[in-house]
This record gives sequence, structure tokens and C-alpha cells, in this order.
Amino acid sequence: MRSDDLNPSFGPGRLWYIMGPSGAGKDSLLRGASERLAGRVEVRFARRYITRPTELGGEDHIALSSTEFENKAAAGDFLFHWRSHGYAYGIGTEIQEWLCAGADVCVNGSRGYLPTAETLVPTLIPVLVRVDPQKLRQRLRQRGRESSLEIEARLRRSDELETPTNALVLDNDGSLDEAITALCRYILETRGASVADDE
Repeated sequence: MRSDDLNPSFGPGRLWYIMGPSGAGKDSLLRGASERLAGRVEVRFARRYITRPTELGGEDHIALSSTEFENKAAAGDFLFHWRSHGYAYGIGTEIQEWLCAGADVCVNGSRGYLPTAETLVPTLIPVLVRVDPQKLRQRLRQRGRESSLEIEARLRRSDELETPTNALVLDNDGSLDEAITALCRYILETRGASVADDE
């Protein structure tokens, strides 16, 4: 379905736009929250389309070649799409259907793309995952995907991006379970439920 064919109204569903520097734990956080909320059909988790091979690890994404990505973008198959660190990222128009149906949707977003995303989805709620800079550098090194120079470039770019003043801030310096619980609480409480309901 093309993005310009969809109803411009997004309905009551909220878009939880999870963002933060690479290495902050967004992938693990979203994976854990999706497992915790698996029984709730009113909460959906979107997979990203990325021009990065799946064998490089990281999130459970849909890998596309550059040509495949450009073709899908030209066809209007992405609601969001941006480029960062040599890769193209896309979020499919299926999330608009979910939002129109009243579901809350969680996506792994980009801080740089946030202003555009906010103009496209009026129900967007930005969530910034924050980590101590030294811990972030250590995580990036342990991940082993990039050279030291590439890691430092990532950290510099992270410092250059402004922290959105309207974002919910979720600290991920402690245990992953605590961060997952906090994210689930944000989502469920806005729907009038509680984390205890799933325990």
C-alpha cells in the first residue's frame, strides 16, 4: 500500500519513537519490550528496512540492497526513511494502518529525523534512551562492528545532536530489565493499563 493512498488520519494509536545513540541498547530494549508485551495485540513493534546485511548482527531488520531500498522508497512503501552512517533506514507504511486501527506502535527511530517524523505522525511520543558516554564507548567497542575511528565519529555525531526538550528520557545505565520495565510502563499507563497486569 502506498503512503499517499492511506487515510491521513492516524486514529487514536500512539507512535512510540525510540531514539538514542548507537550502542545505547535500543535494539535490546525493543526486543525485550516486544517479548514482555507479546500477548497484547494493541501494542505493535515495527521492523526496520535497512541496507545492511543481517549477518552483521544487531536488530532483527529486513535487509535490502540499495536498489531494492530506492525502489521501495519510490513506490511510497516507507512512511519514514533516512540515511545515517552509510546505510539507508526505512519504516514501512504498515505502521500507519496499525495506528489507524488504534494500536500503539514502537519504532526504532533517528534523532536527526525526529522533526520530520513529528510532522508526519501527530500522535508521536519521542523517547530518548540515554547512556553514560564512557559506557557507550565501551559498548560500541564490545560490539565489534566498527573501527576506533568510526566509533569516535559516532560519538561526535551523538554529541552534536540536540536532546529533544519534549522527549521522555529513559536511562539505560543500569540493568536492561529495569529499562524494559520502564518502557512498558510508559506504554501501558498511557493506555490505562499497568505493568502489573502482565505479571
